[in-house]
Amino acid sequence: MKRVITLILSVMVAHYGFSQSSIKQTEVERIVKTLSADDMMGRRTFTPGIEKASVFLQAEFKRIGLKPLAGLNSYEQKFSMYSLKPEQSTVVLNNAEIGKDKYFFLTGHESIAWTSPKQIFYIGENANYRKAFGEILSKKVDAVVLVNPKHQKTFANYHRRFNSSSMKESIGKGESQLFILADSVQVNDIKAELTNKVETLPLANVTGMIPGKRSNEYIVFSGHYDHLGYQKAVEGDSIANGADDDASGTTAVVALADYFKKQGKPERTLIFVCFTAEEIGGYGSQYFSKQLNPDEIVAMFNIEMIGKASKFGVNSAFITGFERSDFGTILQEAVKGSVYSFHPDPYTEQNLFYRSDNATLARLGVPAHSISSDQIDIDKLYHSVDDEFESLDMTHMTNMIRAIAVGAKSMVDGKATPKRVNKAEVD
Repeated sequence: MKRVITLILSVMVAHYGFSQSSIKQTEVERIVKTLSADDMMGRRTFTPGIEKASVFLQAEFKRIGLKPLAGLNSYEQKFSMYSLKPEQSTVVLNNAEIGKDKYFFLTGHESIAWTSPKQIFYIGENANYRKAFGEILSKKVDAVVLVNPKHQKTFANYHRRFNSSSMKESIGKGESQLFILADSVQVNDIKAELTNKVETLPLANVTGMIPGKRSNEYIVFSGHYDHLGYQKAVEGDSIANGADDDASGTTAVVALADYFKKQGKPERTLIFVCFTAEEIGGYGSQYFSKQLNPDEIVAMFNIEMIGKASKFGVNSAFITGFERSDFGTILQEAVKGSVYSFHPDPYTEQNLFYRSDNATLARLGVPAHSISSDQIDIDKLYHSVDDEFESLDMTHMTNMIRAIAVGAKSMVDGKATPKRVNKAEVD
């Protein structure tokens, strides 16, 4: 049996130019175990835990010998967000003061003082609240939105979300909306005032690169290194370690950086990025996406939860948004005849294509897809305190990192270029 395995590996090396020994399971275990350890405190954004994870990842990038991104003098890609929390507010509609539980503002302004009706929209009794909400925001205008009381339960959920605090990239820019739960469908007069408490919040992605022969063609490998921090204790354990979500994907980014650095100068420039703040809104990937010309990004391999076997079995993963480009078929062709396999996303109803850090670049036309093996429909450990290192299948996870290395080779070498995502078809 040992000789058969050796022969299989020899065939893989000859066919793919890849040796399994170049991505060692012991190294994969070391990295993911460190990131998901209790002393990382769940890596919640804006906590000492994520700062500790950032220091560890920067040290790994330095060990590997990555270069900082152009314009940076370190592996930290620093930026700031702003937290806005309502301090004082008053809404008077048709000479009647509205209770604070019956309205909320969406705004990036420190204060608002409206004394005349803005553009008026309605979310009627039979409307799809979520759809109508999105359509109103997409209009990007100052507006008062009257919501039929039939939507009280959904409105209350949105009220809890937006009336506590909100995150913005800048202050004093953009439109504002005021949502009011009201029987009225008429606005004779309105007075609306709001004062927000503004707090500046520093953030940082961890980034590095391997310059290629083509300096303006990029392949991006990414995963998010933040998680949820502390949760309600279960049997004395309150740390949401985030081993699969997404220490596994972050580990893959580090392991792939190490692998490709040892291969010599690539044809295309390779960027490795560990995103912050995915769990609270994808702010790290949104900032990153604005620092590069999306037309120069050939492809994005976003790696999200590869620590356990997929529904297709071990050594297999699925690709979100498979039908939106030929990225997936290129990977399938690259691993044909090996023990690895890639499949279309079997959980399209979960909308996973839009739920990870690939979404921002995909909206800009980049063939940006997430690679995952999580059985999201039955995964009882997802976003729980039990998502720990011991739950991972390390052989499968290591093989998935190897599979991505094999699958990416033709793109890295400049021999394959996936078709662009049709921006008009991305919501």
